Amino acid sequence: MKVKTAAKVNLALDVTGKLPNGYHAIESVFQTVGLYDEVTVELTDSGIELSCEVPESFASSDPIPCDERNIAYKAAKLFFEENGMDCGCRIHIKKGIPSQAGMGGGSTDAAAVLYCLGRMTGKSVSAPEKLGADVPFFLTGGTAYVEGIGEKITPIADYSGRILVIAKGKEGVSTAEAYRNIDSLAAPVHTETKKLIDAIEKAPDTACKYFGNLFEQAVQLEEVDSIKSVMLGNYALSAIMTGSGSAVFGLFTDTAQAEICAEKLTEKGFFSAVCRTVPESFIITE
Repeated sequence: MKVKTAAKVNLALDVTGKLPNGYHAIESVFQTVGLYDEVTVELTDSGIELSCEVPESFASSDPIPCDERNIAYKAAKLFFEENGMDCGCRIHIKKGIPSQAGMGGGSTDAAAVLYCLGRMTGKSVSAPEKLGADVPFFLTGGTAYVEGIGEKITPIADYSGRILVIAKGKEGVSTAEAYRNIDSLAAPVHTETKKLIDAIEKAPDTACKYFGNLFEQAVQLEEVDSIKSVMLGNYALSAIMTGSGSAVFGLFTDTAQAEICAEKLTEKGFFSAVCRTVPESFIITE
């Protein structure tokens, strides 16, 4: 079975506190976007095999482990162990989503493996958040209000069809380091997540006024500032870093303007793509 599995952006991302177990509580609006990895899963008699196809531009800046350290491998292992199955599978991942970008590239691959195995066997796993905080969201996709460590997911009004430019430089961000920086912020300016949710429901064309990401204050990457400057100088309504970084998305109303902006970013050496917000994570291709 082969699926295209979507990336996500955070239209808003805030950290609301630290839990007793050391994890951070977040408040966010997640949105799947039409930038995809392609994941192929085939059932076998035993064992888990994983292979990856990674563009040179990704591999040079963000090495992706293609062995048991990969979250997609861990997803298959969890699936078989929890369901008491003694079979195996062969997984192939063709990367289209940059890693260390704050777009859930690893988590969406893991969700795709769970989805494919579920479709092929009729079984599921009870706690996909064991694999990573973003994995449960990708099993639903679309537009959602996300709380806790990412496991509390509430679908909200559909925000699909919006034009985005997504860009990323060579700098990656360690999520752990980003959270440490959040903890050390003296006077954090929190996002207006509830206002964003209300706007998406009642006046979606105004929603971008409430886009925001607390991690921008904690990470402060020069490349993020450069990308935002290009986007805002080329008719983006808003430009925000996603996740803990380091990708940036810009919202546009005109595809031609978005494509011009993407070309300018590419000329400056950034990864850049034009896509739209989409209502689901998975597209079955085979």
